[in-house]
Amino acid sequence: MALSKGDEFPLHQTPEPVAYSGTDRNFYDRYFFNGYAPDGSGFFALAFGVYPHLDIADAHFSFIRDGRQYCLHASREMGMERMHLAVGPIRIEVVKPLHQLKVTIQETDGIAGEFTFTGRAFPIEEPRFTHRIGPRTFMDYTRMTQNGHFTGWISLDGIREDMVEGTCGTRDRSWGVRPIGARDPQPMPGTPLPAFFWQWTPINFEGGSLFFHVNNDQHGESWNTRAAWAADGADADQINEGAGSMRTRLEGGTRWPSGGTLSLALPGAPEQVTFEPIGRFHMKGLGYTHPEWGHGMHHGPLRVEREDFDLVSLDPLQPENLHVQMIVQALTPDDNGIGAFEQLIIGPFSPLGLEGFIDPAKG
Repeated sequence: MALSKGDEFPLHQTPEPVAYSGTDRNFYDRYFFNGYAPDGSGFFALAFGVYPHLDIADAHFSFIRDGRQYCLHASREMGMERMHLAVGPIRIEVVKPLHQLKVTIQETDGIAGEFTFTGRAFPIEEPRFTHRIGPRTFMDYTRMTQNGHFTGWISLDGIREDMVEGTCGTRDRSWGVRPIGARDPQPMPGTPLPAFFWQWTPINFEGGSLFFHVNNDQHGESWNTRAAWAADGADADQINEGAGSMRTRLEGGTRWPSGGTLSLALPGAPEQVTFEPIGRFHMKGLGYTHPEWGHGMHHGPLRVEREDFDLVSLDPLQPENLHVQMIVQALTPDDNGIGAFEQLIIGPFSPLGLEGFIDPAKG
């Protein structure tokens, strides 16, 4: 039987029951959140993924305290029920679609929390991400992104900390095709060394939200990019779109950003924003490029595990440590904001002098 709770709602995308999502085994559906205090402290993030054709759902909660990153990973077999938004102790509730969501993390191995996200404006729709390596589709997905405010708390080993007033951040929803689950061993004849460049900078200013992202090829030519500005309370038809160009600095001996300057042609937004990092969060805490807890991996009927690591001692050139979100101050002549500067660079990238698969920046 393939019928599920989702079939009661008008959200079908194919002539089949909701349990089926076309024919690509790499189809996924994901929630993402990050948040931080107005001074950038107390960074936390959560990812929740559904993989219909792998029949798996997984969730990850991760946060920083006192120079360490604490993670809770969970995975379960889905039983073809996509509308059950819980994996072990982690649960998502859609309070008001496109505006407010609630997340609960029941106490497990010393980690617990609860928070509610409320959007500042209508979500932006980023341009469809379609990318092929040779004849094979590597990515084909859509994402909506929204800045907002958080209320709630996080507890670590019995010590509870309430989120301070003004805690803000970003949430997104993406769905489509990405590499998930076990790696495909089939080689692609004639393809060069893999190369991937990604930057994403959702920023909260006092009067509105700035969004910029770019995917570049190894020569610095963009294949997907957009800048957007949403004033507080903006509806879908009140969001301004434009273009941006980022000049990036890298920390010597790593592939992590040490800052950057974004130039914008975007109504309502500053003409130039300088990003200054004040902290570093590793996306492997949410399963991204994690060697064991990668998205869509099978861990049996249900598995939950805590993981802690020291941020200072991480090897910057281990593949699982390349993908980061830097907590940044966003500086302009008239207003300063706070947000995240996400970056992942794999393979050669000539504009920054990067060679080989994970060779570091010089300096």
